Amino acid sequence: MTLKQAVVDDDALDVMLACRPVYSKNQDLAAFQLLLQGGGDSVTLSDIQSSHPVILGTYSQVYQDGRTRTVPTFLRVTPEVLLARSLPHLPKKQYILDLDHGLATPDVLLEQARRWAGQGYRLALDGFGPADSVDPALLDLVHIIKLDVRRFDDDTLRATVEKLRPHGADLLADHLDDRRRFRVCLELGFSYYQGDFLSTAVPVKGRKIAGNQLLLLRLLAELHNPESTPSSLEAIAIQDAHLTWRILRVVNSAALGLRREVSSLSQAIALLGMDEMRRWANLLLVHGSQNKPAHLVRNMLVRGRMCEVLAELSGEEVPVNHFIVGLLSQLDVITDIAMPELMDQVPLSQEVKRALVAREGKLGDLLNEVEHYENGRFDRLTWLNDTSFYEVAYRHSVAWARQVQQALGSL
Repeated sequence: MTLKQAVVDDDALDVMLACRPVYSKNQDLAAFQLLLQGGGDSVTLSDIQSSHPVILGTYSQVYQDGRTRTVPTFLRVTPEVLLARSLPHLPKKQYILDLDHGLATPDVLLEQARRWAGQGYRLALDGFGPADSVDPALLDLVHIIKLDVRRFDDDTLRATVEKLRPHGADLLADHLDDRRRFRVCLELGFSYYQGDFLSTAVPVKGRKIAGNQLLLLRLLAELHNPESTPSSLEAIAIQDAHLTWRILRVVNSAALGLRREVSSLSQAIALLGMDEMRRWANLLLVHGSQNKPAHLVRNMLVRGRMCEVLAELSGEEVPVNHFIVGLLSQLDVITDIAMPELMDQVPLSQEVKRALVAREGKLGDLLNEVEHYENGRFDRLTWLNDTSFYEVAYRHSVAWARQVQQALGSL
């Protein structure tokens, strides 16, 4: 079965759905924020009911610290959900009901919060601003209070934290987009963090690709050489026995589904082809980065695979180039090297480099498309006419990334 058939044959949901990570103070993945198509007031009880099995079976499953585990998900409550007499059967350990401060009148919000808390649901309060006044009884009920840190300067944030501390709820710093604010929130005792602060590069001038990646770069250069042969590739790889072992280990992994064991690099190339070998060399390049959250690599894997899936669904000639662009789009974050400077060190085509540096060309357009999906900007998607394929492609990519992480985790 081809990649396109595998995606097309999967069951599509009635809504598009993406997941934004929520991190702990140690920068481990602690939860996901569900982004459902339309967001805000448009998500219905039927949307929740139909998407629940997929959320539980795919999106909430992550590979972290050497094992697969389930993390909770924040589910934004809409007016319809708030006023419903009952919820679909939702596991209380799996979902955190996200109540917006301005969703309803204080009396209605408090009444429903009491009912759900009494049923054992965890509650989060969203939309809390510097000048907002909230019933202390509601603050005592909720388990998590989310603060949009863009609305607070440091002094106001500190005063607000002190004001909320007696209520005993954990604090979540939302829309956290730089490392300095992360450190401020960390010092103030926030428990959870959400935003692009981990995905923002902090380049160190003059830094070079790490020494243990230099041989991989030589291998990548040879993989992009139209005159390369299995013998020329093997001659590079065998200079480092550990590199050869890692390549063979990963190509024999369940993520590839091979029917027989591969015992040499030339055999791997013969079985998989140059495009597949190029893919795995790029995966090894981003894997194992020191002092970086493991979930960052997971995000890169999902993005790369979704770029490739959408490219194949739309009939692009070389989908693997879209995979490479998506995968390496955060290589500057992993290496702490600015992307233009990094592209001077990495042997990639000019088309790929233009996509990574300036989001130009078809490769750059599709990368933008996938980034829109990741961030829940579903109204800006234009690549496919049939929008039902987006969610299936994303779901496939999430599951594939987990498989690859398991394979890479054994190295």
